Amino acid sequence: MTAPAPPASDASDTPDAPGASGREPRHRLRHELRAVHALVHRDLLRLAAQPVHTALMLLQPVLYLFVLGGGLAALIPNSSLGTGYQTYLFPGMLMMTVQAPAVIVGVRLITDRQSGYLRELLMAPVGRPTLLLGSCAGGTIVSTVQGAVLLGLAGAVGLPYDPLLLALLLAGMVLASFTVTALSLSLAVSLDRPEIFHMLLGLVMMPLLFLSGGFFPLENLPGWAHALAAVNPLAYGVDLLRRCIALRVPDQAATVGIEWSGLRPPLLLEGALLLATGVVALLWAAHRFSRPE
Repeated sequence: MTAPAPPASDASDTPDAPGASGREPRHRLRHELRAVHALVHRDLLRLAAQPVHTALMLLQPVLYLFVLGGGLAALIPNSSLGTGYQTYLFPGMLMMTVQAPAVIVGVRLITDRQSGYLRELLMAPVGRPTLLLGSCAGGTIVSTVQGAVLLGLAGAVGLPYDPLLLALLLAGMVLASFTVTALSLSLAVSLDRPEIFHMLLGLVMMPLLFLSGGFFPLENLPGWAHALAAVNPLAYGVDLLRRCIALRVPDQAATVGIEWSGLRPPLLLEGALLLATGVVALLWAAHRFSRPE
């Protein structure tokens, strides 16, 4: 009499079973995506819990738009800009709106490191680049949400509430928010004190804003400033938003923005360069952040 055959084992439970190695990367990917979702959710909860802070961050660009823009509109003829000054100023104020919360992501990374919260995050069974990606995604979404609030004032500066125009501006803000957030993180991963970060921002951000073309045409700057504007990511963001407006509102002529040796780069190339800058900055930050402390 032959012995009964042993019960057949489930092939899916053996590590060498066909498909097991394929399921492991999928499980790992879901785990990493859940971590990104958790970090984005945390940033959205913080945004919803701090309405006063959000309103104060929006106050500065609104004041610039209506106080500065309204005052200078009577002094600057429309013929010199191809449009009214408030309309001209609007893309720059959109950039200012998304830039502030994007920069705060870098500050938060440093303060989380000081408080020990970052160490707790690093104990999670996910890769360090995933945590950085989650912070970047959260900062990008929060910045875009705040920019979308200011986008609701488009009609007050003479722009139509054209769905395609609003969609183009929103897409431009997403791109600019991602790039500024990634650059902020790439700077923050190398610093351990928020005071130094704030000092560097004070030295860098205002010159970048003034060299972005958000307040006055870049063509009016001296020659040496044109070279600085050509490597300024904020200038590409402002120019991208302004040219999106010109696409949908033909009577709002786009003033000359970024130029390379007298030639204006195509709109899609500007967007691609802005995206590439953000990707390179995020990859470098992830590489630096992956080093053990």
